[in-house]
Amino acid sequence: MTTSRFYLGCTALFFSIISVYGLRGVDHVFTVSEKPLPLVVNTWPFVAATAKAWEAIYNQSKTALDAVEIGCTQCEIDRCDGTVGYGGSPDENGETTLDAMIMDGRTINVGAVGALRRVKGAISVARRVLENTKHTLLVGDQAADFAEAMGFPKEDIFTPESHAKWRAWIHDSCQPNFWNVLPDPKTTCGPYKPVTKSIENNEVGDNGYSFGRYNHDTIGMIAIDGDGNIAAGTSTNGAIHKIPGRVGDSPIPGAGAYADNDVGAAVATGDGDVMMRFLPSLLAVEHMRRGFIPDISAKYALQRIIKFYPKFQGAIVVVDKDGKFGAACNGFGTFHYSCASQDLGQTIKEVKCIDTLPL
Repeated sequence: MTTSRFYLGCTALFFSIISVYGLRGVDHVFTVSEKPLPLVVNTWPFVAATAKAWEAIYNQSKTALDAVEIGCTQCEIDRCDGTVGYGGSPDENGETTLDAMIMDGRTINVGAVGALRRVKGAISVARRVLENTKHTLLVGDQAADFAEAMGFPKEDIFTPESHAKWRAWIHDSCQPNFWNVLPDPKTTCGPYKPVTKSIENNEVGDNGYSFGRYNHDTIGMIAIDGDGNIAAGTSTNGAIHKIPGRVGDSPIPGAGAYADNDVGAAVATGDGDVMMRFLPSLLAVEHMRRGFIPDISAKYALQRIIKFYPKFQGAIVVVDKDGKFGAACNGFGTFHYSCASQDLGQTIKEVKCIDTLPL
């Protein structure tokens, strides 16, 4: 094939993609920038976390891994929207537990914790898993024991606010909840018994939950440092009033986050019980590997979920290795995310969700 025919073929492929997927909801197409790197991008307008990560990676010449840990730690300290860090999203027992993950795009190494109890610094514990073990994911009490061995204190991580949320939920007959049992969990706190046959009405959204920024959220952060190394990480206290022991998508590689120096990275937020079934962060990165731009990669990853769960609520932010980025969402109306680079400064971006755009 001659060079001209090759480029004509590539052009035809691109426009065929556009005809299939459209550019609805595309936020950035071929971002042109003189100085796109280093770069920090994270879900939601958690600007203090973005600023802290940017300061680390740009002013202090920290690594991408450092920036992700530092930025997510700031969100844990700030208790971003009550959905990250200690003292938020109590489970059915009134306890706050934490999920977090950090991934090194240079080595494809991952450290993660799930249902972490009585330890505050979840993202830092996840990094200890990455650097001080040959494992990927530690959970529950054993994860807390590991954290204590690494120098993290065990302490109560509930607050008066989280306790008040739990008491109000109990007073309201434990509504809404995540059970699919008998007697009807929509009217009682139990005790419950397993069903002996399938309950048909078990679709996403039928339990009365609306997964949004203030009741079920994750900070997902991507950083690319001056050497071109990419890292991604997440931190959350999960779904409010979850069944104890529940772990969402945030600490699952390929679901909550994924990073690969050769391609780029992606992070997700939303209904983790649904999103983890499709590994949307991995899907988005793999679509970039095939040549799709970040926006289209994000949209395609979500469309895989929408096919089965059209009511689900979630978003994904995608960055390629050159610093181009974009996002897509479903069920939120619009989705905001934060970014920082030399060219952009620190800014908040907005994208309209797939389900709100005209055909």
